Amino acid sequence: MTENEKYQITGMSCAACSARVDKAVRHSAGVREVSVNLLTNSMLVSYDAPLTSEAICAAVERAGYGASIADARGARDAKRAEKERESLEDHESSKILRRFLVSIAFLVPLLYVSMGHMLLALPIPQAMEDNALIVGLYELLLAVAVMIVNQKFFVNGFRNIFSGGVNMDTLVALGSAAGFVYSTGNLFSMLIAARTGDWQRVAAGGMDFYFETSAMILTLITVGKFLESRSKGKTTNAIKGLMDLAPKTARLIRDGKEVVIAASEVAVGDVFLVLPGESFPVDGKVLEGESAVNEAALTGESLPVDKSPGSLVSAATINQNGALTCEAHRVGEDTTLQQIIEMVQNAAASKAEISKLADKVSGVFVPVVIAISLATGLLWLLLGEGTSFALARAVSVLVISCPCALGLATPVAIMVGSGKGAKNGILFKTAAALEMTGKADFVVLDKTGTITEGRPRVTDIMPAAGIEEETLLLSAAALEAKSEHPLAAAIKREAKERGLSLSNVHDFQALPGHGIQGEIEFSGVRKTMFGGSMTLMKERGLLTADLKIAAEKFASEGKTPLFFAAADSLLGIIAVADALKEDSREAIEELLRMGVQPVMLTGDNRRTADAVGAELGLSAIVADVLPDGKEDVVRRLQESGRTIMVGDGINDAPALTRADVGIAIGAGADIAMDAADVVLMKSSLKDVVAAIRLSRQVIRNIKENLFWAFFYNIIGIPLAAGLWLPVFGIVLNPMFGAAAMSLSSFCVVMNALRLNLLDVYDDRKDARTVVHELPDFLLQPKSGELERNAWQKETEGKMEESTMKKTISIEGMMCDHCVAHVTKALEGMNGVEKADVSLENKNAIVTLNADVSDKALSATIVDAGYEVVGIS
Repeated sequence: MTENEKYQITGMSCAACSARVDKAVRHSAGVREVSVNLLTNSMLVSYDAPLTSEAICAAVERAGYGASIADARGARDAKRAEKERESLEDHESSKILRRFLVSIAFLVPLLYVSMGHMLLALPIPQAMEDNALIVGLYELLLAVAVMIVNQKFFVNGFRNIFSGGVNMDTLVALGSAAGFVYSTGNLFSMLIAARTGDWQRVAAGGMDFYFETSAMILTLITVGKFLESRSKGKTTNAIKGLMDLAPKTARLIRDGKEVVIAASEVAVGDVFLVLPGESFPVDGKVLEGESAVNEAALTGESLPVDKSPGSLVSAATINQNGALTCEAHRVGEDTTLQQIIEMVQNAAASKAEISKLADKVSGVFVPVVIAISLATGLLWLLLGEGTSFALARAVSVLVISCPCALGLATPVAIMVGSGKGAKNGILFKTAAALEMTGKADFVVLDKTGTITEGRPRVTDIMPAAGIEEETLLLSAAALEAKSEHPLAAAIKREAKERGLSLSNVHDFQALPGHGIQGEIEFSGVRKTMFGGSMTLMKERGLLTADLKIAAEKFASEGKTPLFFAAADSLLGIIAVADALKEDSREAIEELLRMGVQPVMLTGDNRRTADAVGAELGLSAIVADVLPDGKEDVVRRLQESGRTIMVGDGINDAPALTRADVGIAIGAGADIAMDAADVVLMKSSLKDVVAAIRLSRQVIRNIKENLFWAFFYNIIGIPLAAGLWLPVFGIVLNPMFGAAAMSLSSFCVVMNALRLNLLDVYDDRKDARTVVHELPDFLLQPKSGELERNAWQKETEGKMEESTMKKTISIEGMMCDHCVAHVTKALEGMNGVEKADVSLENKNAIVTLNADVSDKALSATIVDAGYEVVGIS
C-alpha cells in the first residue's frame, strides 16, 4: 500500500540542505518519490510499506536535520488550524533582525578603529595610538562578540561538515573563521615579536588584520537573511489570506435558540444562521431565507450569486442581504475553502520538472566551491603572492558563492504563481501541472458544460403523424425521469413548466452511446419506450423520411434532435439546444492567438457540431464521440504534441487522466475531482486561457531566476578568485563578496513576487505564435461535405469489425410478454451484446461481439418456447 505524507523539516538554510535531505530520504528502501521544498521547509514523500514515517524522520535526522510528520487529513481542530496559520507567519525575520542589530552594535566600533582610523584618520583613544597590539586585541574581542551573536552559522556549518554534508552556512563559517584564525595567528606572532623587541614586525602586523572582515561577513549575510526572510514571508500571503477568510465562530440554532460556538466545533447536520455581512463558517445547504452571496473569495467572481432554499453555500463566502438558515454539509478539512488551501500548499510543496537542474547543481555546489577556494589560495601562493592576498582571494570565493539563490529560484515562483491562481479560482494541484499547462499544443474541449452553458432547453417539439405534442412530451419526460443527462433535464424542465404529471418508468436502462429505454404505462398497459439518436431509430427500423429531414434541419441549426418511440411506433422528435457561454468564442480566439490548437469533442451528430463550431470559429471538431472515444482522441493527439483535456463530467475522467494536463471546469463544490490536475472554480472557458497564461509567466519567471542565479555565480566566483586581476586589474574585497551573496537571494525572491502584478485575463502581452497544426487523423475532408474525419472512420471500422448482426425470424410470439421473454433469453447468451425483438416483424435482430453459431441461437429460442423460421 502506497502512503503519501507531508513532513516539516527544520535546519535547512540553502539548496544544498534540501538536496541533502532529498538524497537521504530517497535512498531509503520503499520510497517512491520525494519532494523537498526550501521555501516552505516541507517535504512530500510517497512510499510503500514496510517503510514507516518514523524511519523517514530518522533518515532526515541522520542527514543532520530535524523532521516531523504533519497532522493527518481529517485531524484538523482549532488548535491545529491556529498552529498551521502560525507556521506561515514571519517569526524568523524578527529574530534575524535582533541578531543584526546586536551585530551592528559591535561592528560599528570595530570598523571605526580598523577602517575609520586607518583610512580616514579618525581620532581614537590615546592608549591605542601607535599601539598595534592593543588595536589587535580590541578588534579580536569585538569580532568574537559578533561571532557569538551569529554562532548559528558556525554551529550548523561545522556540524554539517562532520555529518558528511556541507551547505551555505559552511561557506560562511569557513570564510569568517579563515579570516579570524589568520588574524589571531598574526596577533600572536606580533606578541612574540614584541617580546624580542622587533617593533618593526609589530607595526607591520598591525596592517594585516582581518577581524573586521570576519565580523562584516557575518553581519552582511545576516542582512541578506533578513531581507530573504521578509520577502519569502510575502510569498505565503495568498495562503494566509485564504486562512483568514474563515470565520472563527458560528451561530447555531439549537432548540429554537441561537448559540455561538467555535466554527471548528460545527458538526455535519447542525443548523446555523448567517446574518447579512457575515461569512459562512462551513459548507452547507440553505433551508430558509433568500439572499445574495459574494463568492469572490473562492471563485474570483465579483458578481454575487442569488441563494434560496436548496442552494449550496461555501465556507468563507459572505452573505450580503437577508438572513439565511442553513444545514451544515461539510465541515473542517472537507470544506471547499480547506480543500483549496490544501491544494495550494501541496502545489507549493511539490517540484516542477524545471527544478531538477538546480537540484543536481545544488547537490555538489558547496563542495566544489570549497575546492575552488582552496585551489585559489594555493595557486596565488605558488604564484608568489603573500599569504594575506591569497587568503583574501580564498575567503572571497567562499562568501560570494550563493546556493540559496539556486534553491529558491523555483519554489518561490511556484508559491506565488499558485497563490495568484487561487485568488482567481484557478487551482493547480502540483507544480508539475503548473509547469506543463503552459506548454500545451492542443486543448481538447468537451462541448456540453464546457463550451456551452450545460443547461440545455427545449426549442422544438415535432410529433409524428397522429401523435399529439403533449403526448410526445409527456412520454419523453416520463422516460427521461431517471436520466441524469443535461438533455434529459431540459425535457423534464419543459414538462414541469407545462404542469404535466409524469407516469412512472420501469426497467429503466441506458443504451451507452445511443440512448435509453424503459417501460411506461399507457392506459393501464406497459409499453417499452426508446429515446435517443437517429442511429438508434435506424437500427430499430422506425425512422421515417419526414422526421429524418426534420432532424437534419434541427442539427444544421445547432440543435440536438432526440427521437422517441413507443413499442414499434415512432412518437416524434424533441429538439434541444445548449446555449454557448458568453466568453467561449473569445476564449477560443485567444487560444489560437497563443498558438494552442483547440479541439471540440462532442457526442452530438456532425451537423449539430459543425453548427456550434461555425459559431465559435472553430474548425477542429470530433463529433459522434462515445464516452470511451474521448480518451482515444486525447491519446492520438499526444502523439503530435502535449495535450490538455478540459471537461466537467464523470464520463470525461478517462480522458482527463490520459491527458498531459486534465482540467476540471466549473467544479464548484466538487473541487477534489481526482482525475484533474487543475481545478477551475468558475464555469468559464476564459479560465483555461488564464491558466495557460499564468503557467507561461511562472515558467518564464523561474527561468529568469535560474539564469540570474547561475549567471551570478559564473561571474562572481572568477572575480572573487582574482582571475580578472591580470586582465582588468580588478580584485574583490571579501566584504563586497558577502554583500553580493546577501543580495542575490533577495533579488530572486523579489523577482518572483512580480507575478503578483500579473493580470491573468489580460492578453495584450501574449506572444502571438502560429497555432499548432492538427494531426492528419483529425483533418476534415476538403470536399466540404458532411463526412467523417479519419479518426471517426477508423472508429466506425473497428466497431463494424468487432460486432456482427443476425436477423432471426421467429414464430409463436403473441404479446409484449413474449417479446420480453425472447429478449431476456437471447441477451443472456455469451457473445450476444444486444437483442432487438419485434412483435410486428416477428423477428429478433441480435448484435454479436463474439462468434455465436446459428445452432446455438436457434436452441436458445426453442428452449424459450418459440419456433425459429430462419436466420440471416
